[in-house]
Amino acid sequence: MRIGILGTGNMADALGTHWARAGHRLTVGGRDLAKAGRLAERIGHGARPGDLRAAADADVVLVALPFGAGAEVVRALAEPLAGRTLLDCANPVGPGFRLLTSHGPSAAEQLASAAPRSHVVKAFNLCHEDVWRMRPPVFDGRPLAVPLCGDDATALTRASELVSDLGCTPFPTGGLDRAGLLEATAALFIGLWVGTGADAQAIAPPLAYASGPIGG
Repeated sequence: MRIGILGTGNMADALGTHWARAGHRLTVGGRDLAKAGRLAERIGHGARPGDLRAAADADVVLVALPFGAGAEVVRALAEPLAGRTLLDCANPVGPGFRLLTSHGPSAAEQLASAAPRSHVVKAFNLCHEDVWRMRPPVFDGRPLAVPLCGDDATALTRASELVSDLGCTPFPTGGLDRAGLLEATAALFIGLWVGTGADAQAIAPPLAYASGPIGG
């Protein structure tokens, strides 16, 4: 699969490294070509650098940019991104762990509006980049599940393949209209992890108890 990455930060590095190792053809795109070159060299496995337009020429494009900047870049690349699968991993979380999109469309929906002929999938937003660097992310013997929100079947299939390449389990959670729920979950979890040091996993009971008490 041809994968383009818009951005040269930590998420681009962590996810791109796994995908390049899995044999995908990777293009790292950035405004700063020297920085894109350094990241492509660090990723290795045939990854090549380019500008943002070069990265848009791919089957799947990871938008690894801060909230707000992603929609701006995608809008400028709307034509070459037509028909592509866009993966959005942004978290619109502001000061006080506040959700910045609480009164409007989600970050993923904003990308979809910026490039209306593309197919956006929300994914990879619930974990710190160091989790994505693990080979693989397995906790207590269970591979990490990665929630996916999207409307296009082909885009979801591609995203699921890339999740599996990380050693994780794809976890479809509905259409793109549910992406805001994933972003709100991230805001809650980040606030708990960073703000209080609480273990967010302790919030949810085991599946057998999720719908209420069992037994007599």
